[in-house]
Amino acid sequence: MSIATSTANPSSVEMHRVGEVAGLGKLLNPFAMTANLWSKRSLIQQFAVREVAARNRGSALGIFWTLLQPLIMLAVYTFVFAIVWEAKWAGAPDASTMTFALTLFCGLICFDIFAASVNNSPGVIVNNPTFVKKVVFPLEVLPIAQLVAGIVLFGVSLCVLLIANGVLRGGFSVTLWALPIVLLPIVLLAAGLSYVFAALGVFLRDIRNLVQVGVQILFFMTPILYPATKMEKAPIWVQHTLAMNPLVGVFESARGVVLYGQMPDWRAIIIATVVGAVVLQLGYAFFMKSKRGFADVL
Repeated sequence: MSIATSTANPSSVEMHRVGEVAGLGKLLNPFAMTANLWSKRSLIQQFAVREVAARNRGSALGIFWTLLQPLIMLAVYTFVFAIVWEAKWAGAPDASTMTFALTLFCGLICFDIFAASVNNSPGVIVNNPTFVKKVVFPLEVLPIAQLVAGIVLFGVSLCVLLIANGVLRGGFSVTLWALPIVLLPIVLLAAGLSYVFAALGVFLRDIRNLVQVGVQILFFMTPILYPATKMEKAPIWVQHTLAMNPLVGVFESARGVVLYGQMPDWRAIIIATVVGAVVLQLGYAFFMKSKRGFADVL
């Protein structure tokens, strides 16, 4: 009996290892990931709607704040930068003060897709412990639903920007059709990092503060408050550091296609998309492997 046991154990261990490799291979398969999330699209939609509604729940104006907030912010930027400072955006086709305000607002609302999702991701699982205890509930929909909610709010802000651009500058960009392609790297990168920080947030509660600091640093490392040409005046080591940010070309292209009628920098978009896709796949695999231990911690 002991001989049979000793010969059976290596076989069972080997089968376990093969199963782990197969499971990891499935988690790193982009087609399997896409199919899994697509099959749960209705659930993602429900949670995204709930997230949008929750942001203004209890306020007197309710959902109208979704439209009112970007209007107020655009008015503030226009007043401060266009009227008080009379600032001009270097490299813009028309260097008017109104263009500066619109250009700044465009960069801010694009970055908010990333920032809102990533900043809130460490608490997305911790704040929903009841779902963790339900074995059949697909936890992987929660970070994506939060990202979708951010995209919806971005859409509202984009409408405000487009109307303001039409009124103040007298026209609409003919390259606006390329905006979804330009924003794809931001969405992929935000989704991947949200998965990572959502998982880490369960085990390390301090990760929320680190993430917020990291997002703020990335904000200033990305040409949002300034054009990318300003980097040329920085020291060489600063230029090399900023060049490692794959979102630099994305934000330059976003402003170009929305406001200036310029085609995007396709090379920068392709590189950023590849980086975002890799981060998403790895983040998804990390989350799916980690979620087995969520119930033990919560």
